[in-house]
Amino acid sequence: MPAELRRDQNATPHRALGPGGAWAMAVGGMIGGGIFSTLGVVISVAGHWAWASFLLGGIVALASGHSYSALTRQINQSGGSYAYLREMGWTTAARLAVWVLVAGYTLTVSVYAVTFGAYAAFVFGAPHWVALLAGIAAIVGLAGINLLGAAEATVLEKIAVWGKLVILLCLAGFGLWHWAPERLALDAGMPIGFHDALIGMGVVFMAYEGFQLLSYDYEEMRDAPRTIAVAMPTAIIVTTVTYILVALGAGMLAGASAIVENKEVALAIAGRDALGAVGFIAVSIAATFSAGSAINATVFATARLAEQAAQDGEMPALFARRDKRNVPWFGTIVISAAAIVLVLVGGIEQLVEGGSLVFLLVFSLVNVLAILRKAGKRWIALVGLVGSGSAAILLVLHLAGVA
Repeated sequence: MPAELRRDQNATPHRALGPGGAWAMAVGGMIGGGIFSTLGVVISVAGHWAWASFLLGGIVALASGHSYSALTRQINQSGGSYAYLREMGWTTAARLAVWVLVAGYTLTVSVYAVTFGAYAAFVFGAPHWVALLAGIAAIVGLAGINLLGAAEATVLEKIAVWGKLVILLCLAGFGLWHWAPERLALDAGMPIGFHDALIGMGVVFMAYEGFQLLSYDYEEMRDAPRTIAVAMPTAIIVTTVTYILVALGAGMLAGASAIVENKEVALAIAGRDALGAVGFIAVSIAATFSAGSAINATVFATARLAEQAAQDGEMPALFARRDKRNVPWFGTIVISAAAIVLVLVGGIEQLVEGGSLVFLLVFSLVNVLAILRKAGKRWIALVGLVGSGSAAILLVLHLAGVA
């Protein structure tokens, strides 16, 4: 679809996302599976430096978000890195990128579904097959909400985001009130230094996947240039602060070893240690709402990315089909179905690490494109490039057993 036509569509009155809705979509995409899925994983690598891993990841995400926002406003259309590559005439790279992106986002939907199922089953002491069934049910249900239309998906996102932020920040505050930094350390026989925080940043980076979904929702926004310029950085800042506080607070409540031992339901353990059954149930509810909102936001944006690629002839034409509710129904269904398959075959740690590597590479590419196109501030893009590139290298070394 020509850029001029997309700009005309952007001016039409049916745009469902204002700054508040866009901010909720970005926060939902990040916190949705982020802290619930990755806290135990990053503590197992970085120990008491886990909070620093989240801080470093937030800095890289904020710099990369600057590049995403600047590039999207410069070309004035949705599509993220796929659209940026096409705008530069690199069509072969764009074709490869869009398939990698759709695969990466489908992978993250499966991570969120695994998290949803794990917390839902843990509340009732149910076996593993119930967790799988609950995760699959979450994908199916939220795909259905997406098929109802953008407005319905946005309302759900706002409710879920504010609910989980309140519960997470209360949990973090309770942990910090009972200050016990010694509980952040792993076993004494496992010495951990600041360099492990750098590795942890790579391992945990999937927790920051989500803000860039706004670059695919651009044509769903009202006053899109202003909305994305405001919503993207504020969402990243709020998410980073929340991650740091929860890493510290939850670690002090439950202890690092307990969180690592219960990776998939770590925060529910912390909630139980904080407030007994009430805290356990509150955090479990927050986790299921949070993972659900991440599934919703990711499916919403990925279906629109696939739709745009199909309109450009880079993906099968069925992905460009919209139904009477103006929803790209085929992409929504296919992405959800593929995520269900991954839920059945993948483990949480492998899914998290695989997703982190995909997005570190994509963010490195976007920062390079921002420098080449002189979009935004060059030094900020350089920070994003150095950070994401270094984290990708460290993650590969970690996965190879070298670091």
